[in-house]
Amino acid sequence: MEVVDKIYQYCDNREVTMGIYLDLQKAFDTVNHPILIEKLATYGIREIVLKWFISYLSNRKQYTVLSNCKSKPESVSYGVPHGSVLGPLLFVIYMNDIQYAVSNAELKLFAMILTFLHNSDPNKLFAEANVSITQLSERFAANRLSLNLNKTCYSVFGTKQRITTQFKLYISGKEIQNTEPCKYLGIFIDCDLK
Repeated sequence: MEVVDKIYQYCDNREVTMGIYLDLQKAFDTVNHPILIEKLATYGIREIVLKWFISYLSNRKQYTVLSNCKSKPESVSYGVPHGSVLGPLLFVIYMNDIQYAVSNAELKLFAMILTFLHNSDPNKLFAEANVSITQLSERFAANRLSLNLNKTCYSVFGTKQRITTQFKLYISGKEIQNTEPCKYLGIFIDCDLK
């Protein structure tokens, strides 16, 4: 509801709004432990509590079962534990500083990142969007996160005429598709907000 309300606010101001839906590939599985520990320390988690988190993430093993065959246990050096109470919290802490990667966009962070930009001029909107995507892509690389480019898309709101093909968005040289509707955390949002 917050996302749709924001779009309505920008439309009421006669601005064109763009929602860019960035899908992280295997988001929980790619969390880098040393980077996460450094971020925890930056947020003030130190000494005994930090050692507890280090212990919680260290020496984890996993194996695969197929039919009645079980693989040998292998060490897990990346990711946060699935199904745990701490997994989503640690992931949010890991992602939290990504909001500072861009200055001209509003971000909604989780396994799928929604980036909002708005401007009354579509030319400026797309130029700002391409800059923001580049900045985010660089921050993802620094955090060792990968985008699923096949599930990354964008939508444009607040214009009666459809955006023409002259406007394009790119990540790492690959064009992002203008999709209607886009799926955001299980909800489909179309350009008319219906």
